[in-house]
Amino acid sequence: MDTANGIGGNPERSNAQIAAHWLEASSRHGMPVKTAGFRMFTEQDVSTWPMCEAFEAAKLQGEAAGSRYLRRLREATAAEARQTNRVEVQAEVATEVGLDLGRFLGALRDGTARAAFEADLAETARYRVRGFPAFLFEGDRQMMVPGWLPYEGFREVLGMVSGGELVETAPPKTAEAIAAFIRRHGRVADREITVTFGLSDQAWGALEPEVLQAAGIEVEPAGNGRFLRVRGLAVGTCDPTTGACSI
Repeated sequence: MDTANGIGGNPERSNAQIAAHWLEASSRHGMPVKTAGFRMFTEQDVSTWPMCEAFEAAKLQGEAAGSRYLRRLREATAAEARQTNRVEVQAEVATEVGLDLGRFLGALRDGTARAAFEADLAETARYRVRGFPAFLFEGDRQMMVPGWLPYEGFREVLGMVSGGELVETAPPKTAEAIAAFIRRHGRVADREITVTFGLSDQAWGALEPEVLQAAGIEVEPAGNGRFLRVRGLAVGTCDPTTGACSI
């Protein structure tokens, strides 16, 4: 239920409402979403909590593994319209990012992942978080950001919590640097490139051909947008140096 955004009711109506809401949000944040075939909820699957437990199961294999899994789970949900609240799809995603599938499923079955998620719920209650996304920053001071922010907002918050000591370093606006960024993360959207490198759409358009032609990067259509991804990794493998995983 999300009455503030007009979401609720039977599963199929909720699916349509969420898809429309995500499409509208995509026009603001610039990340790809897929609404065709979007069907997160059914009469049997009525919660997103299983996704949260799946993330906790992945995180038990290390923070880096958890981060890779969470990113891929979000892509599969929003940009590919896969029903990621089902354990079989969660297992597919775990395999895609190189997790130990036996350990992953074991954590879901023995209650370990559920206990970790319940601890997270207790923490959100302690900080009185009532919406998402929410971000907790700790440094010289503590700040809770209860909602979406553009990059400029995060930059300001990071400066405040670090007492001005944490200062960004702008990466070079070159095809080589962008290719390295894509290799580091495995798959990124155009919006992530333009924000990270401080590029206008026109400037990115001028650099894109060089990135695609000379750096082993290819385009992958995704919903109403696309990702740029590393070319050449075998399906389901991960680069041990960068942590990037092919899908």
